[in-house]
Amino acid sequence: MINLLSAASVWGTIGSVILAIVILLVMVTVHEFGHYIAGKILKFKINEFAVGFGPKLFKRTSKKTGEAFSVRLFPLGGFCAFAGEDEEAEDERSFNSKAPWKRVIVLLAGPLFNYILALLLIMISMGAFGQPVFKVGAVAPYEGANAEIYAEYSLTEEDVILSVEGRNIYLVTDFISALKGKKAGDEAAVCVVRGGNAENIKIKLRTDCDFESSSDTSKVWRALGIGTYVAENGLSYYNIGAVNYRFGFFETIGRSFAYSGRVAGTIFKVLGELLTGRLGLSAMGGPVTTIKVTSELASQSIQSFFEIAAYIGVNLAVFNLLPIPALDGSKIVFCIIEWIFKKPVPRKIEAIIHTVGFILILAFAVLIDVLQFVRC
Repeated sequence: MINLLSAASVWGTIGSVILAIVILLVMVTVHEFGHYIAGKILKFKINEFAVGFGPKLFKRTSKKTGEAFSVRLFPLGGFCAFAGEDEEAEDERSFNSKAPWKRVIVLLAGPLFNYILALLLIMISMGAFGQPVFKVGAVAPYEGANAEIYAEYSLTEEDVILSVEGRNIYLVTDFISALKGKKAGDEAAVCVVRGGNAENIKIKLRTDCDFESSSDTSKVWRALGIGTYVAENGLSYYNIGAVNYRFGFFETIGRSFAYSGRVAGTIFKVLGELLTGRLGLSAMGGPVTTIKVTSELASQSIQSFFEIAAYIGVNLAVFNLLPIPALDGSKIVFCIIEWIFKKPVPRKIEAIIHTVGFILILAFAVLIDVLQFVRC
């Protein structure tokens, strides 16, 4: 029986990892397909469209266009290879012979396709299951001279929180944005679902909202007066959970756009905190950590699958637009420089910059995975 359970656990883990790899592969393929479609529309010459990287498992070349389509061994990447992408223009259809604005459109198409797919997944998830919202499991008792006042201006058990200070709540970081700078005893306007009805209430904050970074969630729950419980492992956790709440059709569409925007904004916020030192590298994860977390979440439910796939899609869209060498954002910068000054940066220099950038990105990814391993 023990061996059967162990085997089931192993196969379950393998299945979860495969699910995570499929999500990442689909997102990368969609990204490259965006480049491909834009390139076809603008009549760029495309040498190959590949799913995965490494040795070829399958390859087919179109006799009409000369384009090669391949499936490769390692399913964690892919590419759309344009003719003359890293060298001087060969002919009028090669990448670098096209007008800079056309190249910018092709480069933007990859992140745009990632975002569109992520947005569709969010809409499907919210439409089918509802929006995940925060639900109060317990409220911490207030001990002090003003106990009665705090009891009156307080959240209650089973409250579902929809907005704080007029800001719709999608992520924990929304609480931080809404409450930042407030002091203990200050009032905060909160919209909750209580007893099946939406109500606008006022609560008095229990502690100062002096958040240090976007990961400072414990201060959020203390300020809101969320109670704690002791789990089986002996550790104490804040008694705040999540439930699905359904909105009307048009509001669901609007909230899908808003949620995708919040996720994108959070990515920029985290990057800013990393650069300023307010957030440590250990808070991030590389490819191994990403697969681990993705596999854990994606295998929980269909809703979790949609949510983590959408989150990865928005992340890929935003990350690829950053002006970091080797990424689409950096290539767009070079195109804009050529567009403005009517003269490109020497292709060899640009190629070296992107190559070095790619190596540094790989090294950084390995580093943050090592930091995660050491921390564990």
